[in-house]
Amino acid sequence: MIKKDLQKINLSNHVLLFLAKVNIANIPRSKIYVNNRTDKCDIHHTYDYFVYFYTLKFLIMHQCILCTDKCSAVNSLQPGHFEPIENNIVRVNFEKGENIFKEGTLSLNVAFLKSGIVKLHMHGPVREKILRIVKAPSYLGIPTTFGDKINQFSATAIVETSICFIDVNLFRSFIYNNGKFAYDIIVELCENEIMDYQRYTNQSQKQIIGMVAETLLCMSDKIFDSPRFKFPLTQSELADLVGTSRESISRILSDFSANKIIAFNGKELNILKRDVLEHISEKG
Repeated sequence: MIKKDLQKINLSNHVLLFLAKVNIANIPRSKIYVNNRTDKCDIHHTYDYFVYFYTLKFLIMHQCILCTDKCSAVNSLQPGHFEPIENNIVRVNFEKGENIFKEGTLSLNVAFLKSGIVKLHMHGPVREKILRIVKAPSYLGIPTTFGDKINQFSATAIVETSICFIDVNLFRSFIYNNGKFAYDIIVELCENEIMDYQRYTNQSQKQIIGMVAETLLCMSDKIFDSPRFKFPLTQSELADLVGTSRESISRILSDFSANKIIAFNGKELNILKRDVLEHISEKG
């Protein structure tokens, strides 16, 4: 009876509607009004509705503390810190290809990548450069948010992605007042910086075929954790990532496929000979 009724109820503003329109004095034949819908029910039915809505309100109010996609820094916060987060956060879903934030615009929030994969990219003198591919969970754009109030690069979803935008002043207060939180943020920034240095060094010294092999291995190991995955980039985007032309990428991928090092089935890529790809990456 309860489940059947609840399926028909629009739960928007459910708590306010419930508390405002339940007349407990009319028990045992009370009426519950939810979004202009009336149901007669006895005291047990009324109690069940109240418990359901109160519990749902508790879950909604505390969804950040229960979220399984938190980063290590947020895990250092005390339970009392999550209420101000709930009041100063907006979660937005993005489709593939949608801009999360854009280079040259004002930065007023810290973006946390809750789920999905994002490319960070910047306009150069001649063409666009993909700086990094980021997998959830991770913060996006902390250096540009705190180093300059203007976004110095763009972030774009390359798969369906969910972003939590956090008020920058609240985030700053956590850094000021919570040493463990600040330390974990610094560690994440340092790890990203070291990886960037390694990639830039490799890009300056490896041939393009070696960079392509390295990128495919990185996608397999660090992004998808599998030798078989749906490749999220176009050939043009892969070219922007490794620093070459789309024609060169097309030729290299065709050679890899012809030699059965990798196999494409539509957008799905399967690494068939990992040892060969590793050798090309190291010696390329």
